[in-house]
Order: sequence, then C-alpha cells, then structure tokens
Amino acid sequence: MAAIIIKYQLADGVTREQFEEWVRTKDQPAMRSLSRVDSFETYRVSGKLIGEGDTSVQYVELFDVPDLAGFTGEDMPGDLVQGVMGEFMGLVKDPEFLIAEKV
Repeated sequence: MAAIIIKYQLADGVTREQFEEWVRTKDQPAMRSLSRVDSFETYRVSGKLIGEGDTSVQYVELFDVPDLAGFTGEDMPGDLVQGVMGEFMGLVKDPEFLIAEKV
C-alpha cells in the first residue's frame, strides 16, 4: 500500500476557518468517496516536536492508497479529483506531493 503525503501553506488571504470548512465539506467527502482511497486525513501543524521557530508547512494530508497505479491512472484524471484539485490549488501555496511506502 502506498501513502500520498501532501504538505503545504495556505495561500495569501485564505483564513484557517475558510480552508478548514472547505476541507470538511468538500475535500474530505469527495476524496473519501473514491474506492482506491482507504483513508484520508488532513492535519493542521501546531508546532515542532524538536527545535524552535516556525514550521515549514501549515497543513499535512495523508492518504492510504492500496492501488496507486489505478489512483494515478484513473482517479486523478477524473472529473471528481480534478475539480477538488482545482479548488485546492486556489487555497494553498507551495504544495509538495509525495509518494511513500511503509518500510
């Protein structure tokens, strides 16, 4: 099973409340409806465990995807994911999309 990890900041002018309402009402219901997504969670970063200062990101998303080839080949190009991604990209800046596997 692969994990997709997305790290990002909010775009200028987007409030935490505005973004988190969108996550709860649009993003999570849409992405969780996909059969190839076993789980999907969004985390607000609240601080560093070690060290001081600001964090490099404000939010992290974690997807568990058992069929990464199907997700990237069929789900990602589809209308549902493209619609969510279009809205997402207008709300965030500097997103980093990572693929990870359990060790």
